[in-house]
Amino acid sequence: MSTPHPRSDGQLAELDVEVLLRFGLPDPGAHRSTLFGDGTVAAAITVDRLGVLPRALAFLAEVVRAGGTRFAAGLPEPLPGPAAVVARAWLEAAAMVVQDTTGDQLVARWLDAVAAVLALRVTYRGATP
Repeated sequence: MSTPHPRSDGQLAELDVEVLLRFGLPDPGAHRSTLFGDGTVAAAITVDRLGVLPRALAFLAEVVRAGGTRFAAGLPEPLPGPAAVVARAWLEAAAMVVQDTTGDQLVARWLDAVAAVLALRVTYRGATP
């Protein structure tokens, strides 16, 4: 087992989340681990910089559960403000590889994970000197 190398917010924010979604959703191995690890943090950093609240991502996850990834990708504003373009790109990338409701549930779980990381960033950002 190798030791992970620490990455800065800037380095993580440069990751191509759309590529991680396209490879990580259909592959239950290393690609999915990367998606749910570094990809989740990268996505949280991206939307945090755009001022998105965690509850918006949690709501989007519920939309994906109820209507599916393709439906959510077609929304005019899947996340509020400038984050809509980012969220749509993520959802469109996911829709390329999601084949059924199991895939939709996986996308929703990933969005929930992004919301959880974002909530931690928001909560603890003000708590550290």
